Amino acid sequence: MNDSSASESQIEFSVPLPREMGGINWRGLWALYVKEVRRFWKVMVQTVLAPVVTSLMFLMVMVFAFGRERANMAGFPFADFMLPGLIMMTVLQNAFANTSSSILVSKVQGNIVDVLMPPLSAMELTIAWVMGGVTRGVAVGAVCLPIMGLFAEVHIHNAWLIAFHAVAGSMFMSSMGVLGAIWAEKFDHMAAFTNFVVTPLTFLSGTFYTIDRLPPIAQAIAHYNPFFYAIDGFRYGFLGHESSSPLLGVAVLTVLNAVMFAATYFVIRSGYKLKP
Repeated sequence: MNDSSASESQIEFSVPLPREMGGINWRGLWALYVKEVRRFWKVMVQTVLAPVVTSLMFLMVMVFAFGRERANMAGFPFADFMLPGLIMMTVLQNAFANTSSSILVSKVQGNIVDVLMPPLSAMELTIAWVMGGVTRGVAVGAVCLPIMGLFAEVHIHNAWLIAFHAVAGSMFMSSMGVLGAIWAEKFDHMAAFTNFVVTPLTFLSGTFYTIDRLPPIAQAIAHYNPFFYAIDGFRYGFLGHESSSPLLGVAVLTVLNAVMFAATYFVIRSGYKLKP
């Protein structure tokens, strides 16, 4: 055996073993969640401050039009009554916008594969995407509250219900945003879904009024609007005024979130409009 053959026989080839992820790829899940948060936080003027200014404009126009003390709703000055509803409406819309824009832009640009190729299960993708939307919704609400509190008095009746409805409402809309973005094939589809489904349901859910003032038929229809329970329960946490039982609202949102989260998981797992 010559020297070259001897040296070749001494070469050892090591094949890297597959990386152990365990039952849940916590590192990958956290990385995707952080990516979703940084995506909207990097342009916070557009994604956080702009919605706050829009809500503030709604409040100021109503205050200037009706007067803070002269007009009242449910025994509260109109501005105080509107404050929780406007904050919750902004929270819901931004939770939806975060997931819908993130996934749809990735699909249109063709880089959704960068998220689907890593070793992330459908459950991990679902959790990271949905919680990213929840974070944006809650963050916008947290910024809205002190700024809008300069123009209306902030009442705190039940802080736990405020926190629950902020998170539960954001989770519901975040899941809806994921489903909407997966279904949509272009921006026009998502714009139609937003304009004809999300916006009407939020505006007709008691944001600016109590459903007690509606005709009986309209009141019955309002109780089938899931946004109504989010806004009504959130307002109850601030003012102690409800148009429906707070416990019923908690139950409805809990069931709806379980259904929406499960639907989101199974759609992602199936690869519908995500994988070729």
